[in-house]
Amino acid sequence: MRALAALSRFVGNTFALWVLLFAVLAFFQPSWFLPATAWIVPLLGLIMFGMGLTLKAADFAEVARRPLWVALGVGAQFLIMPALAWLLCQLLGLPAEIAVGVILVGCCPGGTASNVIAWFSRGDVALSVAITAVTTLLAPLVTPALIWLLASAWLPVSFGALFMSIVQIVLLPIALGLIARRLLGNRVHQVVDILPLVSVVSIVIIVAAVVAASQAKIAESGLLIMAVVILHNSLGLGIGYLVGRLFGLPLAQRKTLSIEVGMQNSGLGAALASAHFSPLAAVPSALFSVWHNLSGALLATVYRRMNDDDRQAR
Repeated sequence: MRALAALSRFVGNTFALWVLLFAVLAFFQPSWFLPATAWIVPLLGLIMFGMGLTLKAADFAEVARRPLWVALGVGAQFLIMPALAWLLCQLLGLPAEIAVGVILVGCCPGGTASNVIAWFSRGDVALSVAITAVTTLLAPLVTPALIWLLASAWLPVSFGALFMSIVQIVLLPIALGLIARRLLGNRVHQVVDILPLVSVVSIVIIVAAVVAASQAKIAESGLLIMAVVILHNSLGLGIGYLVGRLFGLPLAQRKTLSIEVGMQNSGLGAALASAHFSPLAAVPSALFSVWHNLSGALLATVYRRMNDDDRQAR
């Protein structure tokens, strides 16, 4: 078990490299990964079950302890990224399926990878976990509503179908994870130690499956989609930090807000796009999953060097 936990830590710390490696491999050898498209939704459910296992009462106590900061993070998450996605689609005149895919990933809640990046950045990890947990629990209502509001101009959107999918993919597995944590007691720590390995393998398979299913379209439009993904993520990270400064948050919390806003649950985006739209609509989420882990790791190296004393930082 110790060897498995050590492997899990290593794979978790090199997450971005594995995602990039298998995305490239799936592009050049799509036939190897096409059968995995049937596993996209179950694998995401497994990731959400793992999230439920890791959630503690202290994570929700953080909401009561600092409600305004958590509310600011949740509001910024669900306002900035969807608005940026819609604006980029309008300004760049993106094709319908790509536009829906960009908006879809923008409307997703925060991803659990943001908690790791917040830790690397010397940000406020407790606040990061609280914002991720709240946005994830609100996702069944907020995400379909935002997608319907912003993406209906390009393709028909069913609020009810998206709502049921997110309940099944996100809410139900998290609830089962919370129940399992309660039943397992202290033994849950043995399972939690290997969760990074499970999550990385699952995300890698999801990304590889999406890339394989859309290989021809990526070859045709991949550079355009990648440019939009980089712009979307970079603007989210930057504006998130500026919002924290505007509201007078200390440096550690500004870092956290930046990371929470800029990093999305792109696995959920890929699953929803594959289930309700098309493989091409899932490509922005797949490329976002590759890019935001790379940009998050790079940003963390910058943030770690920023002094936590506001006067010195200025």
